Amino acid sequence: MPFESPSMLSIVQDLDLRFCAETPDHAAAIEGICAEAFGPGRFTRAAERVRERVPHDPALSLVALLGGEVVGSVRQTRVAIGGVPAVMLGPLAVRPRFKKRGIGRTLMAMAAEAARLSGERAIFLVGDRAYYMPLGYRPLPVGSVTMPGPVDEERILGLELEPGAWVGVSGLVGPRL
Repeated sequence: MPFESPSMLSIVQDLDLRFCAETPDHAAAIEGICAEAFGPGRFTRAAERVRERVPHDPALSLVALLGGEVVGSVRQTRVAIGGVPAVMLGPLAVRPRFKKRGIGRTLMAMAAEAARLSGERAIFLVGDRAYYMPLGYRPLPVGSVTMPGPVDEERILGLELEPGAWVGVSGLVGPRL
């Protein structure tokens, strides 16, 4: 999978960052980063409707630390799409002064690996094609994933952690039963 490049890793290493699993101690800092990155409008998004019903999984969620300060975060939520297990990724956020240094891409690669190692088959997100497609995400067929609220379906992207994981998957995003 095209998740990392040597140049990206050297930029990240130059910052002396540490990446680790999210813990409850990181919650306030993550909220602050998301507020800074997305503003109050983040609460109106369809992905937020999913997160209101299904909490993110800290075991699949990661932070980037610089000197003990959380400078980036990615969260993942175990959901079902039409009854088929999948992971919803997001939000991904990096403090503005640390953007363009490979932190977000590294968090994405590590999140995909964490999901794969935990037995997950597929990840989806609602996001910018220009950012996520170079990381291996592909547009999912319009109408295949139904979010619990308005969403630009052109922005729903998926990543297969196992070949064929998206074949025949369609329906409403909700909790796993």
